[in-house]
Amino acid sequence: MAIEEIRRPDLGGPFPEHIAIIMDGNGRWAQERGMRRVFGHREGIGSVREITTESARMGVKSLTLYAFSVENWKRPRVEVRYLMRLLRRYLVDERPTLMKNDVRLRGIGRLDDLPTEARRVLRETEELTAANPGMCLRLALSYGGRTEIADAVKRLAEDVERGELAVADIGDETLRRYLYDPETPDPDLLIRTAGEMRLSNFLLWQASYSEIYVASKCWPEFRKQELLEALSDYARRVRKYGGLVADRPSPPERVAK
Repeated sequence: MAIEEIRRPDLGGPFPEHIAIIMDGNGRWAQERGMRRVFGHREGIGSVREITTESARMGVKSLTLYAFSVENWKRPRVEVRYLMRLLRRYLVDERPTLMKNDVRLRGIGRLDDLPTEARRVLRETEELTAANPGMCLRLALSYGGRTEIADAVKRLAEDVERGELAVADIGDETLRRYLYDPETPDPDLLIRTAGEMRLSNFLLWQASYSEIYVASKCWPEFRKQELLEALSDYARRVRKYGGLVADRPSPPERVAK
């Protein structure tokens, strides 16, 4: 393998197979330093590189990064154009790093909304890394959780209308097959940076039972140490999925006097 030997940290508890991250605070980080917002986005690329590399080396199977939401199109044109240029540069410049670490890259979202050149470079990078056997890195681009569900329902309804799917056969997992990437597993751990306490329309279907960790640092400051702190916190969690923990001791019975 091209990647260094996988070394999963001993955290004394469970380790997440799929980590999803809302990369928040780029603009705030720049403004706090007297710089334009775009410089925060540029600095955030370093965090993307480090978190992707460290996650792959730790044995994380899937990493999903919220890179550009459907709502982000409302931002000033200058900022959107810069973000699209930054995306193209990232997709080209990071190819050696992705290949070295055996990472597969995949885009999810309304990818047809992306500028033509950005779509072309994305497809090229997806094809280049498709055979890599390591971690899958998903970039959520022109993505929204509600939009994903609405698009899935439209496609499902079309199949019902054509007689290819019976209404009686529709269940939870049926809808999953119509999501942008049905192979995207539910995140075990969802991280949000910059101290914000909201999901911001990210993986609403998939994150129903995700453990949520909020980091106070803005995304450009979120590096390996911050990731390890999030993983350590996750290792102390007890995931019940609405049920009971079988190995947790029952409370002692009260004896009537």
